[in-house]
Amino acid sequence: MADQSGTNNSHNNAQPINPNIPDFEESSRINTNVFHVGSFGALWKEKLLPRDFSLDDTEMEEEEDEENVVQELGCSSATAAELEVVCSVDALKCTEVDCPDPEVIPDKTDLVTVGIRRKILDRREDTIIVDRICRQEMFAYELQSYAVGKKPKDPEDYIDEGELILTLNIFYPVIFQKHREYKPYQTWLVLGSQKLTELRDAISCVSDLQISGEYSNNPDMEPENLSKDLYKSSFLYFENVFYNDMRFPECRDLSRTVIEWAQERDRGYSDFRCEKMEDFTFNDLNIKIGFPYVYCHQGDCEHIIIITDIRLAHRDDCLDKTLYPLPIKKHWLWTRRCAVCNLYTARWVTNNDHLAPEDPCFFCDVCFRLLHYDTEGNKLGEFLAFPYVDPGIFN
Repeated sequence: MADQSGTNNSHNNAQPINPNIPDFEESSRINTNVFHVGSFGALWKEKLLPRDFSLDDTEMEEEEDEENVVQELGCSSATAAELEVVCSVDALKCTEVDCPDPEVIPDKTDLVTVGIRRKILDRREDTIIVDRICRQEMFAYELQSYAVGKKPKDPEDYIDEGELILTLNIFYPVIFQKHREYKPYQTWLVLGSQKLTELRDAISCVSDLQISGEYSNNPDMEPENLSKDLYKSSFLYFENVFYNDMRFPECRDLSRTVIEWAQERDRGYSDFRCEKMEDFTFNDLNIKIGFPYVYCHQGDCEHIIIITDIRLAHRDDCLDKTLYPLPIKKHWLWTRRCAVCNLYTARWVTNNDHLAPEDPCFFCDVCFRLLHYDTEGNKLGEFLAFPYVDPGIFN
């Protein structure tokens, strides 16, 4: 009984957990509990010292490090300065005598791995080898390496100290059955102080570039508008709130249909509400890390958005706020080739085409015109032709 009462007292005396500190939900262990982004950043800055999230490499920090060495080792300042020189990274390099050229393999060696390396180097001299693994890794991390440590030329473009950086995975549209469940095709870094509309404008989707209309009678006609110019409505959904893009007069509330459906027949989703996307920053959001949210545009093109990380900015990040939202990874998309030459990227798609081997059929511009029009540009036969925007343009 004493042990049980002691346990109960310890539970009663335990301090309540701050709801703005993310922790994994017991039911899923996949995503965290709901927390407020701005409040979470404020808690971080309360617990840390200013130098812990400072973005400047100042001499004051070096002096503090030297003072810490003197205090820990009980030595003089001169000894601490000497230790800094002796233990620096530059002092760890081998001399030219002790460090042979790694590309030069000795003629006689009993080491099996060295012998294998010699055979590989000899084969490289005779053949051209494409290192596909290294090439794929280079493309995968090319965007991320481009912005690491990048600093702006204008001091006013520096991000603020203590700024939050969120990592978002943008998944393929749900209409793409092949990748609809597990393929994030864009990864972005956004600042907590940025508007939601900045992310909305940064997300690239082939649906925004579609050209409406049928062009078989006049394939040289320039399209007047793209889909993104005609249909500007969109929303971001986070924790029972639809953030609608209402910046333009032609924008309409895409979430209204969902809310009306949820409210009728008492489906249990009565707490939905709407806000304007342009009035909120990421610091204003209530989110769960690892939980799927939605970005919807073009009426029914829906992308899953998962926030995978939230942290304070550090000096190795891209410090130019004009570059955010910052893309750090894009999935490599296969381009659709022409069905005739199988060489060039498709630019046209036809329907009800008796000259095509399949319906629909994709053609490059050259093969499309050679097959469907005579030398004077007259249409041959009956078919429907639509401009095709290949997803590979984002590579």
